[in-house]
Amino acid sequence: MYKELAGMMNLATYICGILVLAIIQIKVMGWKMDKDQSLSKFNAYDAVVRLDSSVTIRAFPAIIGLQGQHAEYVTVTFNRSFGAASTDWIGVFSPSKFNASICLEDAAVSYMDVPPFLCTSPIKYQYANFSSTDYGSKGEGSLKFRLINQRNDFSFAFFSGDLDKPVLLAVSNVVTFTDPKAPVYPRLALGQAWNEITVTWTSGYSLYEATPIVHWGHAEDKDEVVSGAGTLSFSRGDMCGAPARTVGWRDPGYIHTSFLKELWPNTKYFYNVGHILKNGSAIWGPKKFFNSSPFPGDVSLQRVIIFGDMGKGERDGSNEADNYQPGALNTTDRLIEDLDNIDIVLHIGDITYSNGYVSQWDQFTEQVEQIASRVPYMIASGNHERDWPNSGSFYQGEDSGGECGVTAETMFNMPTRNKAQFWYAADYGMFHFCIADSEHDWREGTEQYKFIEECLAVVDRQRQPWLIFIAHRVLGYSSSAFYATQGTFAEPLGRESLQKLWQKYKVDIAFYGHVHNYERTCPVYENICTSQETENYSGTFNSTIHVVVGGGGSHLSAFTPLKTTWSVYRDIDFGFTKLTAFNHSTLLFEYKKSSNGNVYDKFWITREYKDVLGCDTLNNCPSVTLAS
Repeated sequence: MYKELAGMMNLATYICGILVLAIIQIKVMGWKMDKDQSLSKFNAYDAVVRLDSSVTIRAFPAIIGLQGQHAEYVTVTFNRSFGAASTDWIGVFSPSKFNASICLEDAAVSYMDVPPFLCTSPIKYQYANFSSTDYGSKGEGSLKFRLINQRNDFSFAFFSGDLDKPVLLAVSNVVTFTDPKAPVYPRLALGQAWNEITVTWTSGYSLYEATPIVHWGHAEDKDEVVSGAGTLSFSRGDMCGAPARTVGWRDPGYIHTSFLKELWPNTKYFYNVGHILKNGSAIWGPKKFFNSSPFPGDVSLQRVIIFGDMGKGERDGSNEADNYQPGALNTTDRLIEDLDNIDIVLHIGDITYSNGYVSQWDQFTEQVEQIASRVPYMIASGNHERDWPNSGSFYQGEDSGGECGVTAETMFNMPTRNKAQFWYAADYGMFHFCIADSEHDWREGTEQYKFIEECLAVVDRQRQPWLIFIAHRVLGYSSSAFYATQGTFAEPLGRESLQKLWQKYKVDIAFYGHVHNYERTCPVYENICTSQETENYSGTFNSTIHVVVGGGGSHLSAFTPLKTTWSVYRDIDFGFTKLTAFNHSTLLFEYKKSSNGNVYDKFWITREYKDVLGCDTLNNCPSVTLAS
């Protein structure tokens, strides 16, 4: 007991010393709160230390993950005998010592001879009265925090003064996982070839410490293969600005990717990710399973989930003071419940809303692990992954919080030709997907425009009849209030260049996120519906149907009161879409709400191969000759 108290006092003294240095110099950095990210409410730049021996805080158990689990609840008890207030809060810090080594290298400060100071945000927080309604009168309470393995230890800090003027009063004992470096959160993706799957995971093992490998093979046979993996990481210097370079920085560990090739079509495989240590012993993650992709054109039941803008939630209620992503866990849970009926997931931008708080990528990959470790989890680039001034993004906003695409491009391995240009094609059975990067210029004459046309042109519609276009921002049609005020009802210049390609190559459906609601259009070309049908589309191709499905979890967006002639169905709620291909001629589209998983909108497309060969209903026809 005395040793534990002494350790807690040493930790508090260390942090106190670091924070005292912060008071000298941290004021020069300005605090900027991001309405989209709860962690930005913590104003590290005005943090004050007033360690108070009458305030106590303790966390237990101190050792977690004893059964190999990578997520576990920890109970934190605390007491403030005098002055308890509703603005008292508990922050979770990792590393436990608020490690000064992660502080600013590029800070615009004049006291460069002063040693580093505290400059890290908590990874989550709760108010002291969150589960103890009588905390204000009694001055004591307890909270439960769900911790996940993030390659380092944890401590809990007791603050008064709310988040904007935090005063550190006490620091808890250290809590740690038994194996903090263990391989965790495997995530699958389609490879460059139809018969290739990539497996990506995170660990604390560098290549100097261990060799990353995947043990895999047919689930029903005894054939087993061991494949090596490449290892990547990124540093604070790779970030483009604050908070990713400052209070939001946290070491991401090491990201490993292995390429499982020459897979048999529609076959069940097992796999284990792991590491061979220098002493010859091995560290393994749990055994997982996946089904390989069908051969392009193969007639089998194929089910695709598409949504955008989900973000992350905290199952212990942490960080939800502003309730910015209230639907994220509902969407995640509905997909987990229906996973036996899902073959592939496409999360089309605005993945975590980390906005420069790098710890949130671990939180997100843990959140979706049950999905992503079993079916390919494909992502597109959104403004909250990529946008930053003078970083090469088409838009010059600061929505990425300084990450400028680096975190998304490293944490998830997509079949791009160039990670910095996050557009790619993907095949799954009877589907051909063209995934654009709306954060780079897509207009005619650009490199991306050439990719989009090539992607649409090369598909064999006899084998892959279902042609799908995807982008994060709405490049087609949206009745959102935001776009209506601009008068464009889409991204400015969005469809001017692209609609002729959609029509020429007979794109069935175009999907977008960015706007946090659901909307479906009629088959539309140049603002005119080319069919009055709303539920059953058959025969000759009319035009592309555009779908906004940005209600994956983040706060919802309003529609304009104006009645747009091309809008068929609108819904301001959280949800996702599902495509089911039964064969080469029958496709079912469904929109489901995340609250209950029920279907609220649907339509069918029935079409023969000959219906996409000749003229469309607008008499756009392939070139012909009168010669015999």
